[in-house]
Amino acid sequence: MFRIGNGYDVHKLVLGRKLILGGVEIPYEKGLLGHSDADVLIHAIMDALLGACGKRDIGFMFPDTDDAYKDISSLILLERVYEEIKKLGYGISNIDSIIVAQEPKLSPYIDGMRSNIAFVLGMELDRINIKATTTEGLGFVGMGEGMASYAVACLYAFEDR
Repeated sequence: MFRIGNGYDVHKLVLGRKLILGGVEIPYEKGLLGHSDADVLIHAIMDALLGACGKRDIGFMFPDTDDAYKDISSLILLERVYEEIKKLGYGISNIDSIIVAQEPKLSPYIDGMRSNIAFVLGMELDRINIKATTTEGLGFVGMGEGMASYAVACLYAFEDR
């Protein structure tokens, strides 16, 4: 049995924060605002994974009212989501994701992002896809006010239920 989940996340860009995407620190004058490291890519991936196994979103699992998650690496949160998925009897077939950002150019960092995610999830690189696109100057992303990410995850059951 296969299950598919979709994830979406968005964060505001601000001065004085590091820009972390896929667990990679990217040199840029702004970073994403959030309770954790605000890694919009990993947040979308986690929501896709949780959705595929019928669980609530990351805001429910890791509430921003809990200081235990203040500035935490989203790679750590991804590892916790993966443990939950395995407890429910699922493995990850593949992940496909898109980062939507006007700046900076992300292509030099995508391989590092894929490697980080593959390592945490114990997956081969060819089962994790990350693309980056712009909005051609349109909307809050195009105006440089924030970034968004979309993800789709396909899970398989270890045993048919």
